[in-house]
Amino acid sequence: MAKIKILQEDQSYTFRSYFELPYEADDILAELNYSLTRAELSLPQTNHQLASLPELKQKIRTFLPFISLSNETARRETLVSPIMLEVVIYAQCQMRIEYPLNVNNWLKGNLDYLLRSTNNLLVIEAKKDDLTRGFTQLAVELIALSHIEEQNVFYGAV
Repeated sequence: MAKIKILQEDQSYTFRSYFELPYEADDILAELNYSLTRAELSLPQTNHQLASLPELKQKIRTFLPFISLSNETARRETLVSPIMLEVVIYAQCQMRIEYPLNVNNWLKGNLDYLLRSTNNLLVIEAKKDDLTRGFTQLAVELIALSHIEEQNVFYGAV
């Protein structure tokens, strides 16, 4: 059985384009010469309590009834951004918002959030619409980043 070509050679794709494709993540990644492995991860953890977390939770609970979260920008500005700012303070890292990346015609667009510390990079893709497709978009963003950054492991979250 012949494999259907998902990505067209003469077509340009942004990171958002991958979110909109109706194909499975492993099929899309295979076209980019990557594979998808699903496995449970054991990520680094801390016992350190974030002192400002209860205050942030209360603040969000207070203003949430007054804000419409009907689009991605509203959700990012209202829910994701305040949390990301706390992460930056806690981790003492640099954050880039809407970080532009252009590797080639298939790997280009803006990363919602790029957190950079001395040894690590973290890409955050803010999505509510569809976590599965959001993951596909994140995977492609990490592939693009791997073309320009010399690092063995890249972390991302949707």
